[in-house]
Amino acid sequence: AKKVSNRVIFMDVGGKILEDCTRDDFFGHPEARQPRTKDFLDKILQH
Repeated sequence: AKKVSNRVIFMDVGGKILEDCTRDDFFGHPEARQPRTKDFLDKILQH
């Protein structure tokens, strides 16, 4: 998603949209994301 998307939609397990933003906002400002999103980003951005 980081390399090929223009927009990122992040949903929780129930399908509720937690984030709907540009790729740059989503990956460039993880501190501004919802707690669930930040947890996810902390895990994937380490790799």
